[in-house]
Amino acid sequence: MTAESTVTADLDQATHVGTISFARGRRNYFDVSLLEAIADGIEQVAADGARAVVLRSTAKHFCAGLDVTRRPDGGRHVYDVVPRLFRVSVPLVAAIHGAAVGGGLGLALACDFRVADPSARFAANFARIGFTQGFALTLTLPAVVGGQRAADLLYTGRRVSGTEALGIGLCDRLG
Repeated sequence: MTAESTVTADLDQATHVGTISFARGRRNYFDVSLLEAIADGIEQVAADGARAVVLRSTAKHFCAGLDVTRRPDGGRHVYDVVPRLFRVSVPLVAAIHGAAVGGGLGLALACDFRVADPSARFAANFARIGFTQGFALTLTLPAVVGGQRAADLLYTGRRVSGTEALGIGLCDRLG
């Protein structure tokens, strides 16, 4: 049984801030369809006049990464969608609580800014599970935290709390 995805896109006309809220199952794994819906929502609120967009999860975690139990749907692949998230025409802010792990960390780093709960957890767990890094993390993570810290996080897969993330520049603010 596959988890059901929900994505809502709202635009506050008074502030011109769009909000994309998403959820998919207990751990909030993403698949191609969820990423497409997120990208569609961001593009729509930007076209409707958003000057900035907040990306947030309504699930327990921000995002636990790719649902590896599912195969690409109809020939579509995650990497067919990811570039759309990097081409957003307005500032994108990730509001992070719970876990942002693997591809979920990549989703957070596709945003221009990250605001995290102090108890949030970040991990580039690819080395621990025997996968190569994805979601452009080998480019985005060093750009945000520096080469040495990125190597530490990518090679060890260790967890970083929201508080530590602020200290190393992985998030911009705690909220």
